[in-house]
Amino acid sequence: MKKWLISVLALTLTVGGLAFAQGVTIRVAGDSTAVGEGGRWMKAKSEEWAQKTGNKIEYIDSPADTNDRLALYQQYWAARSADVDVYMIDVIWPGIVAPHAADLKQFFTEAELSQFFPRIVENNTIRGKLTSIPFFTDAGLLYYRTDLLQKYGFQRPPQTWTELDQQATRIQAGERQAGNRDFWGFVWQGKAYEGLTCDALEWIFSMGGGRIVEPDGRVSINNAQAIAALNMVRSWVGRISPPGVTSYAEEEARNAFQSGNAAFMRNWPYAYSLGQSEGSAVRGKIGVTVLPRGAGSSGRNAATLGGWQLMVSTYSKNQKVAADLVKYLTSVEVQKDNAISLSRLPTRPALYNDAQVLAKNAFFKDLLPVFQNAVGRPSGVAGARYNQVSEAFWTGVHEAITGRKPAAQAVRDMEAAFRRILR
Repeated sequence: MKKWLISVLALTLTVGGLAFAQGVTIRVAGDSTAVGEGGRWMKAKSEEWAQKTGNKIEYIDSPADTNDRLALYQQYWAARSADVDVYMIDVIWPGIVAPHAADLKQFFTEAELSQFFPRIVENNTIRGKLTSIPFFTDAGLLYYRTDLLQKYGFQRPPQTWTELDQQATRIQAGERQAGNRDFWGFVWQGKAYEGLTCDALEWIFSMGGGRIVEPDGRVSINNAQAIAALNMVRSWVGRISPPGVTSYAEEEARNAFQSGNAAFMRNWPYAYSLGQSEGSAVRGKIGVTVLPRGAGSSGRNAATLGGWQLMVSTYSKNQKVAADLVKYLTSVEVQKDNAISLSRLPTRPALYNDAQVLAKNAFFKDLLPVFQNAVGRPSGVAGARYNQVSEAFWTGVHEAITGRKPAAQAVRDMEAAFRRILR
């Protein structure tokens, strides 16, 4: 009888897979509710896990701006705070977060990890420590108005930046002549923040100007192709892009495009489902393709690799329970729902062949090559100094595209700044 009671007690305590862990409160610093529907979706899924396991969730809303979000997190880490158990972190932060992250290899088997994109798992592993699990991935994409390309006689979306300029110019002129004085050809992220680092890396790499800092540590920003890329973008501002684009983040660009006031947009995949939602002015009129390449033999398509990971704090008093939440949020079922509901890109390659996912997001079938050719930011080579490198980069780029500095001077100054930071 005694053995039977012990067995029943053990079974009761392991319901949900978490022995001796019922009733724990897990605090999650998750996605922002100010950007699309991601924050509300993540909160709902976290609460779903809590209901399944008998635990509790406290959802901590994060700033929309990635720089502000990192600054907030760093306050928690500096205080070695146990007030947050799970953080959603940017793909470029593993080198920064490593001292504050629990090693998730103790909670995930090699077989489980093999189901994720190997490059992202490798990115998240710092000196042998698995800092985080891939949650959803991202790559820069070109959105376009299918109806307007047809209206103005274009058979395909632009393949090069020159073609984009030509198509945007023609469509913008036609739409304004038809009465929409607020219409612009191309919107993108021009604010001085991490999003500009992503856009600018795409411009420069696509023109053959390199990765700004190469994987071997060589600082490569000061070259003719990088200067040409920045001059090209400077020429867009106020001509095919609104003067205020240099203060745009993702949502400002999306709002312009989704309201029907832009022909082309550079943004992340999350904007697709929102643009196709009921009430959108461009519902049923959106196409998605790879970003244009630069002209000439050195030109290539480029998409900055983005995405978000889930990290368990090393200061958490409930690491095992927190890891179970991470396991749930990154599961096949939840990632599939993320893809179908929000058009977010799974970190599990198998889902790119899922019929239900493709029925909602047909363009996913073409995205595997995008990831194979995605350009990574120099977070690996810069390590904990990446944020300084990126800030110097987006500051210099912003000075060039707003005309405060000639592009040639801006790249020289960025080169000097990178060398100081990385020496």
